[in-house]
Amino acid sequence: MLIIPAVDVLDGAVVRLRRGAFDSKTVYRDDPAAQVAEFGSQGASMVHVVDLQGARTGEPSIGLWRAIAASDIPFQAGGGIRDAVVAELVIGSGADRVVVGTAAVWDRKGLGEIVAAVGPERVVAAVDVRDGKALGAAWDDEGRPIADVLAGVASVGIDTVLVTSVVRDGMLSGPDLELLAAVAQSWPEKIIASGGISSLADLAGLDRSGVWATIVGRALYQQEFTLTEAIATVADER
Repeated sequence: MLIIPAVDVLDGAVVRLRRGAFDSKTVYRDDPAAQVAEFGSQGASMVHVVDLQGARTGEPSIGLWRAIAASDIPFQAGGGIRDAVVAELVIGSGADRVVVGTAAVWDRKGLGEIVAAVGPERVVAAVDVRDGKALGAAWDDEGRPIADVLAGVASVGIDTVLVTSVVRDGMLSGPDLELLAAVAQSWPEKIIASGGISSLADLAGLDRSGVWATIVGRALYQQEFTLTEAIATVADER
């Protein structure tokens, strides 16, 4: 299982939110690129970077992606990437993959255009779940049934989904194993788990569950464990 540290960016700073609420932010650092570089020095082979303002407005910051790319650490970029033009700009700015949420939920045609523009291997579909529905628009819409969203994602050739339990995100309350198991029943391809990871035991359990990768955020920033320890824990499971 791949361990992917998260770098969420708002107003130029590295932050973590609780359950996606913008009024609940904790600021950890004022230099996102430096944080990405630090994770790289600790062994990260991929970093998950989210432009929170872009997610809310639909207007991502290309300047942010260029600054992150200068760290020379592979990263996947999310936040406001809702059409093929923007996806190409983000990839052209140095991102290895784009994470697409709103288009994955609501715009199958647009999602297909993104895939056609940058290639399916460069697109991760975000399936952010609350009350049994997948959400878009910075988690501020009514959502759609998960099965409908997964069917649309599969139809355009994407093989990787990022599954986040919204109610657990940033809460250090443990991953939603039931949600991940339910998704796995209808999604035979790669699953990235996100939301609630609080301990090395959580990571070991996720590794045993068969998910392809896990995103870790607040637990690293609050020093529940280090990235080096996380990577070693997964290696030990082998």
